[in-house]
Amino acid sequence: MLKLRSNRIPMRPRMRRGPLRQRGMFLIEAVVAILLFMLGIVGMVGLSAQAVATQSDAEYRTLAAQWASQIGQEAWISVSRAGVDSAARATSVQTALATFQHQATGDDCNFSGGAATSAVVTSWAAAVQDAAHGGLPGSDSFMQQIRVDTTADGHNKLTITVCWKVPSNPVKRRHVFATLIN
Repeated sequence: MLKLRSNRIPMRPRMRRGPLRQRGMFLIEAVVAILLFMLGIVGMVGLSAQAVATQSDAEYRTLAAQWASQIGQEAWISVSRAGVDSAARATSVQTALATFQHQATGDDCNFSGGAATSAVVTSWAAAVQDAAHGGLPGSDSFMQQIRVDTTADGHNKLTITVCWKVPSNPVKRRHVFATLIN
């Protein structure tokens, strides 16, 4: 006869210890490690791309500063300071500076108004637009401005604005340079 014990709780089967219990853990650890490594590489590539874009932007800003400075120096050198007394010299300077005025109206790198009458300014504006030969990319004829303020409060001030667009970003960039010519 078979005797059953009713007060006994059936025992759970014992878990095996050793390599069979950790089956697949190495694969999960390897996948997680590869994922973390991949995230690090993608982050480094992103930082590298941002560094290249920042370097290009700095290069274009340097070029814009050079172009603005160049026309400011041309104006300083080219103005006539002829005259016997200070009033005659002031009038001569103001008359010469008026030829440098270029697209004096408009704003936000969309300038309008008359083009300069000086051949120096027109050739300068053309050179700024010529990106293939050291000019600024994305620049057109309405993106360069020279304002001349010869009023008593203006002190013969030239405000030169040079604008351009980076090929990878449609937002217009600008550099403004102001100089006094006496």
